[in-house]
Amino acid sequence: MSRVLDLTRELVARPSVTPDDAGCQGVIAERLAAIGFRLEPMKFGDVTNLWARRGEAAPVLCLAGHTDVVPTGPEQDWASPPFEPTLDGAWLRGRGTADMKAALAAMVVACEDFVAAHPHHPGSLAFLITSDEEGIAIDGTRRVVDRLVARGEQIDYCLIGEPSSAHRLGDTARIGRRGSLSAELNVRGIQGHVAYADVARNPLHDLAPALAELCNTEWDRGNAQFPPTSFQATNIQAGTGAMNVIPGSLQLRFNLRYCTEQTKSGLEDRVEEVLKRHGLDYEILWRDVGRPFMTAGERFTDAVAGAVGDVTGHSPELSTGGGTSDGRFIAPAGAQVIELGHLNGSIHQVNESVPVDDLEPLREIYSRVLERMLLSYA
Repeated sequence: MSRVLDLTRELVARPSVTPDDAGCQGVIAERLAAIGFRLEPMKFGDVTNLWARRGEAAPVLCLAGHTDVVPTGPEQDWASPPFEPTLDGAWLRGRGTADMKAALAAMVVACEDFVAAHPHHPGSLAFLITSDEEGIAIDGTRRVVDRLVARGEQIDYCLIGEPSSAHRLGDTARIGRRGSLSAELNVRGIQGHVAYADVARNPLHDLAPALAELCNTEWDRGNAQFPPTSFQATNIQAGTGAMNVIPGSLQLRFNLRYCTEQTKSGLEDRVEEVLKRHGLDYEILWRDVGRPFMTAGERFTDAVAGAVGDVTGHSPELSTGGGTSDGRFIAPAGAQVIELGHLNGSIHQVNESVPVDDLEPLREIYSRVLERMLLSYA
C-alpha cells in the first residue's frame, strides 16, 4: 500500500474545519521528528502552526501548506461521509483530499525518502504548516513569517502544495499571484418616501454611474507575467425591504485583483477620484489582502519544471493566475515561491477528490525538486 495514500487518509479522517487543526499537525510533526527535524509549534489564538527545520545551513528550502479545510456543505449531498476517506474506483474522496492534505502527505513522504538517501544533505529543509489558510489568515502563515523575520531566519525557496493543476498533474505551476485589494463602501443618502423624492437622496441612484464607471474602467493591460487588473463588485445592500421607501444608505463590497502595473495606494486614489467626481457622500474601508509577487529566478523554476518533466513527460505552464495563497505572506520576506499540487477541479466542492494514481507521482516530483535544489550545493 502507498505510504502517501495511508498518510492522506489519516489526515483526511481528521475534521479540521478552519481554524481547527484537529491533530493533523501532530501526525505530521511525529514523522518529521523521526527524521531529524527540530519542531517549533506556534499557537496564535485559535490557530495552530508548525515550523519545523532540519539543518542550519543555507539555503533553506521550505515546504508549505495548510491542514485546515473549508466546511463540508450539506453532508447528505456527499456520496460518502466527507471525513471518511473513501476509495471510489480511481479516486480518493473526502474533504481536504485535493486542498491540500494529499499534497502535504506527499511532501512528508518525499522528505522521508530524501533524508534516508541523503542524511547529510547540504542546506536546510523546513516545513511551514498552518490551520488558518482557508479562514481569515491573520494568525497563520503571516504570524509565523513575522516571527522568523524578527529573529533573522530566512526562507530562500518555498514550495507550496496548493492544488495548481488544471487538467492533469503538473500541467500548471504558480510562480506568482496578483495582488488583492478589497473595500467596504458606505454611501450616505437621505431616507424618504418614493413619492417625495425631491426631499430625499437616493444612494442607489448616486452610486449607479460611479459603479458603472468602475466596472468599465480599463485599469491596465497586464504585462508579460500577469493578466490585467480587474474590478468586481461582490455585494450590495440597501433599503428597508419596503417598496415605497428610498434607502438612507447603501453598502457596497468590491475587490480589485491587480498586477504589478499597479500599486495599492494608486488603486485607492483612482477609485476615490471616481467617487468624489460623482459627488458621493461616502466612507470607505480598505483591506489589503495581499500584494502581487512573482518568482523570477531561473534556478527554482527550472528545478520545479524539470522535476515535473522527469515524472510526467510534460512541462508545466508557469502561471500567475488564480486567487490568493499564503505565498503572499512568504514572498515579501525574500523567498522565491512556487505552488505545485494536485488537480483543483473539485476543491471546496461536495465530493472533493483526488486521483489515486497521482499520489505517488506528486511525491516523486517533490523528491526530485529536493534533489535538484539541495544536492547541487554539495
